[in-house]
Amino acid sequence: VQLQASGGGLVQSGGSLRLSCAASGRTFSNYAMGWFRQTPEKEREFVAAISWKGRSLYYANSVKGRFTISRDNAKNTMYLQMNSLKPEDTAVYYCAADDLYGSSWHRAPPGVYYWGQGTLVTVSS
Repeated sequence: VQLQASGGGLVQSGGSLRLSCAASGRTFSNYAMGWFRQTPEKEREFVAAISWKGRSLYYANSVKGRFTISRDNAKNTMYLQMNSLKPEDTAVYYCAADDLYGSSWHRAPPGVYYWGQGTLVTVSS
């Protein structure tokens, strides 16, 4: 499956952005999907994940209550609504997919099979 992330940009602290990840090539609804982020100082880290049908959601503690992951299987697209953004959320955000969500998603580097290119999110203070 091919993944294309978009929606990054520059936003002030406290602001919002919505990232999108468009999928093509295989049946989108067959895959668990997720978002990861990376800075030059840190390994790529897990942000959020969503199950095949969107019934199970998983979040990193650092974004819980501020970010919301969702998907529209009819549009082959996944989203990440990011609210109350902080400067420490500044990173390149990557979308990813695999057959199942699991503990490997939290490894460094994450054990996820399909990756999209990143989209840069910059939060100014």
